[in-house]
Amino acid sequence: MSIIKKGAPLYPHTRHRLISLAVASACAALAVPSFAQDQSGSPEGVAAVPAASSGTPPAPTTNVVKVTGIRASLQSTLNLKRNSDGIVDGIVADDIGKFPDTNLAESLQRISGVSIDRNRGEGANVTVRGVGPDLNMVLLNGRQMPTASLNDQAGRAFDFSNLASESVSQIQVYKSARADTPPGGIGATINIMTARPFDLGKTASVGIKGVYDTSNNNLPGADKAKSSWTPEVSGIYSTIFGNGMFGLAVSGSYQERNLGVNQAAVTNGWLGPFKMGDTGSGAIPQPGTPGYANVTNPPGANDIYLTPQNISYFMRGSQRQRTNGQLTLQFRPNKDLTTTLDYTYSQNKIQTKYHELSAWFNHDTNVQSSIFTKGPVATPVYYEERVQNQDIAMNGGDFATVTNNNSIGFNTQWRATPNLRLNFDAHHSTAEAKKDSPLGSNNDLATVSFSRGTSALDFSQEMPVLSIQGADFVRAPHQVSGSWFQDGINKMKIDQVQAGGNLKLLEASNLNFGLGYTKVDNHSKFQQVQRDTWTGTATAANGGYDQNLWQADTLRQYFSKLDGSGNPNLFNQIHTFNFSDVRNAAIALTGDRAGYTPSLDNPAFDRTTLEKTKSLYMQFNTEWDTAMPMHTGVGFRYEKTDVTSTGLLKVPTQLNWISQNELPLVFGSTTYQTLNGSYKNFLPTVDWDMDVRPDLKVRASYGMTIGRPRYDQIEGGTSFGTTATVRGVTANRGNPALEPVKSKNLDLSAEWYYTKQSMVSLGLFHKSLENYAGQVVVNEPSTTTTTPVGGAYWNAALASGCVATDTTCMRNYILRNFNGRPGVTYTGNNPAGNALGTISGIAGDPALPYLITSYVNEKKASLKGAEINWQHFLSNGLGIQANYTYVKSDLAFDNSGTGNQFALVGLSNSANLVGIYEDETWSVRAAYNWRGEFLLSPTNNGQPNPTYVEPFGQVDLSVGFNYTKNLSFSFEAINLLNENQRTHGRTKEQVLTITTGGPRYMLGARYKF
Repeated sequence: MSIIKKGAPLYPHTRHRLISLAVASACAALAVPSFAQDQSGSPEGVAAVPAASSGTPPAPTTNVVKVTGIRASLQSTLNLKRNSDGIVDGIVADDIGKFPDTNLAESLQRISGVSIDRNRGEGANVTVRGVGPDLNMVLLNGRQMPTASLNDQAGRAFDFSNLASESVSQIQVYKSARADTPPGGIGATINIMTARPFDLGKTASVGIKGVYDTSNNNLPGADKAKSSWTPEVSGIYSTIFGNGMFGLAVSGSYQERNLGVNQAAVTNGWLGPFKMGDTGSGAIPQPGTPGYANVTNPPGANDIYLTPQNISYFMRGSQRQRTNGQLTLQFRPNKDLTTTLDYTYSQNKIQTKYHELSAWFNHDTNVQSSIFTKGPVATPVYYEERVQNQDIAMNGGDFATVTNNNSIGFNTQWRATPNLRLNFDAHHSTAEAKKDSPLGSNNDLATVSFSRGTSALDFSQEMPVLSIQGADFVRAPHQVSGSWFQDGINKMKIDQVQAGGNLKLLEASNLNFGLGYTKVDNHSKFQQVQRDTWTGTATAANGGYDQNLWQADTLRQYFSKLDGSGNPNLFNQIHTFNFSDVRNAAIALTGDRAGYTPSLDNPAFDRTTLEKTKSLYMQFNTEWDTAMPMHTGVGFRYEKTDVTSTGLLKVPTQLNWISQNELPLVFGSTTYQTLNGSYKNFLPTVDWDMDVRPDLKVRASYGMTIGRPRYDQIEGGTSFGTTATVRGVTANRGNPALEPVKSKNLDLSAEWYYTKQSMVSLGLFHKSLENYAGQVVVNEPSTTTTTPVGGAYWNAALASGCVATDTTCMRNYILRNFNGRPGVTYTGNNPAGNALGTISGIAGDPALPYLITSYVNEKKASLKGAEINWQHFLSNGLGIQANYTYVKSDLAFDNSGTGNQFALVGLSNSANLVGIYEDETWSVRAAYNWRGEFLLSPTNNGQPNPTYVEPFGQVDLSVGFNYTKNLSFSFEAINLLNENQRTHGRTKEQVLTITTGGPRYMLGARYKF
């Protein structure tokens, strides 16, 4: 229990600050939310959250009023904010094993300036003050944590969905620069702190929950889990023995969740931007051509416009099992020495099944009809193509992944003399993400019926509406066409050693100092096995597929809450199938098992990046006994980082044009290329705060922070795409000499603590950022591969009357007129009457263009903003929390511009409103979280088109009932109002995704021993 004497001074001489040493957090105390409160309720005697276990038990006290539960947690949070150097916010557990939210990211979003990105309806990554997830540092007990993800193997963003919240005691969010914390967090450094036995004492609790996820109900039977109810079990046990010399704490949790996510999407993005007069795939008919009359309200001469590549409707079902555990041993032979050994483990398994209805638009300018919005960015609200016997795709997927995290650490805290404290901390931590299924880490099996006639897309409603004429699954039965199977692995290892101390100087000063060494080893490997039989695998010879493998269903019901689902023109037929059965049928018909089996034997990329960092820091803190008590802290951190990156180098040797839109590459032998880089940084920090009155504090902080480049930006070797287009093949080449983004940060704040549990604060911040990585695209001709595009056969097809954008015409002419000539193999016709076969690049054809993207430090940006917080409690148990964050930058994406652009991602305003009621029996918390529109990415599917996430608000509710002092019950509701998420491109009509989920409800019981 954390208690203080009534009337204790706010500013004792040489106080030990909350975050005086980063490694001290490794032994940080659990902030048990019970605090002293004088009877007058004045802010005098505010308890500080302890920085580290000093080995000295608190002095006994009397006349203490205990505050527990939500109120105590929020009071602890105020104390954390009030007694910190710089700008710090946080969240403290309501009780042992009881964090406010089931997901750590969901808790973090309650803090002003913190926004989250959701995945499967749960918080995953965090953005702080407009700075994206890759540029925020996450620590566990003061230690840098590894991260691994198959969704983004090149990123540095920590995925909070891998960690359960039951063993977390508090989260600290350092928004201003700190000399004594590992750099990497330009937005913030987030320190997750877990419980320690010497702070917990002898205690235990166990909890169970039943989780009901309504989203699982809105899925086809083939993708739905058997039950929407799943269990959660958690427990924590702590004891001290051996006359107080030894401590043991163990905690664990197991959680299951069955869920569904349905999504309407333009998955391959919008083509363009074009201007009138442009040609190429996606361009509309030009003025004066026959098809131009079919364009209503055509774009103006100075407008840009885009057209949709495809449309997809996904129904995804996932099952997740998350296991977390921690074991902590402590040894304290005397009051001056405390050692801690801890092990943390987490595992997150996810199995996914999905089905998809999709249609691909070929953009033949002679058969289009469209209605455009007005410029300057014109968008079709209606887009139609009149082509017969195209494919209606009914795709499916079945795959699984697993992420494992392990961390073992050792810490020693030693009070060498009354004025000198020393500490040492070391840990070895790993994170690994990989497949958990023989079918791979991601896959897609395309099944088609070649019976699609006139097809149209209507973008005038919330959901894009696809209409199809001529569909006939009897005339054109289902068959497997193309497919791809992915296998990947991403593993990061971190070895870190930190040592430091705190030296008391004179009456009111102290010196913090330390040094450290960190080695980060990030390895990622990926391959996609792709079978490019997009024109089908059914032939007269093999007899085709048993149509009983497909089951008819309707689409509308899975999108019923979206505007547009009731449109009578919506194509409402879908067919689902058992993935394994159809895959096995395809293997039997084609005799090609390897083409349907993922493998890392011949990876598309294989890279290892090693970063070794040596660091040194010092910080001098002084208390000033002036009329208005002040505190100052001046420090610096010096770091030197060496980068070694080794990457796979596979050079294309041949290009084969096998279908209308597929130009896969053949690669030669594999080699590895190693590149090196190095950079140094001197990072000064200055903190100042002053008590204008005992309840009013003002503060200012200045400091420099860095954010390290993404791993794909510094990779060795060159990574080529596996498939080219008529424009060439894209590739990525890293630059290990790339320097981190550097930010100069200025923070100002005023905080009024008008009661123990109430306050109002206003914060202003400005960040000046430089060294952002800019993309440079270099067009290099291949020295090993040619392309038929622009070659002799291609030119002959043009001379015959074909146009370059009509690739069907081009292929028909070349295959039928040059069969048997070098590079041309004609194998017959598909059911639509179009030629099948392969056209390869040959000697004399143009060199295949390499469109290589690399990186240089060239971009600058600045952002500024304000945060306002209000927390107020009444004596009747009612309370309210409210905050609003405003963020602005002039470096925004120009929607009417063309070419590659640099813009800040993640920049958005955000707000929280939380209503609270608590008495001895009941506790109720209703929270509304809102995030404004933000730029998710300045590119989409390799094109210079933005992805915006539209404003999103969510209501969560939790209710607790204390049946006895030991037994409590709870009810929780997540996304109570069943909100959807939507993304779009340059205009809101250019929808990219609209995603539905559903509310999640939890009933729980918890017993505290």
